[in-house]
Amino acid sequence: MTCPCESGRPFEQCCGPYLAGAPAPTAEALMRSRYTAYVRHDIDYLFATHDPETATDVDRDATARWAEESTWLGLQVLDVVGGGAGDQHGEVEFVARWRADRQDHRHHERATFRRHEGRWVFTTGVTPKRVPVRAAAKPGPNAPCPCNSGKKYKRCCGA
Repeated sequence: MTCPCESGRPFEQCCGPYLAGAPAPTAEALMRSRYTAYVRHDIDYLFATHDPETATDVDRDATARWAEESTWLGLQVLDVVGGGAGDQHGEVEFVARWRADRQDHRHHERATFRRHEGRWVFTTGVTPKRVPVRAAAKPGPNAPCPCNSGKKYKRCCGA
């Protein structure tokens, strides 16, 4: 069986060992295994890999309901900063997709991780801010036309 985290590797060679208790070697591996834990409804793993300093902010029953009532559709890792074998902190930006109540959903998050007692733990997650796309500024009437015609904007494309 291919691992639900979409690494392309078999579950037994990917997230399986971490869900069975082996420490994840990187922040990304931990993040992928936490997604797999949602798919497999392994709420104990989610709480065991949550930073003890922030875990009290999480509603265990609501987390279990969300995991169990959702059909998990996929995971896409967008960016990884730090979080390697020699690091103490890391960030993983990802998009997780699921279906609930006959509607498809997506969760875009930049998650932070840290080492706690030698193991990676999930600390927090934030939704990245979207940068608004702005239209290019319109040239002034006496500016050269951006089409490189050699004419003024007002006599060319601005007419």
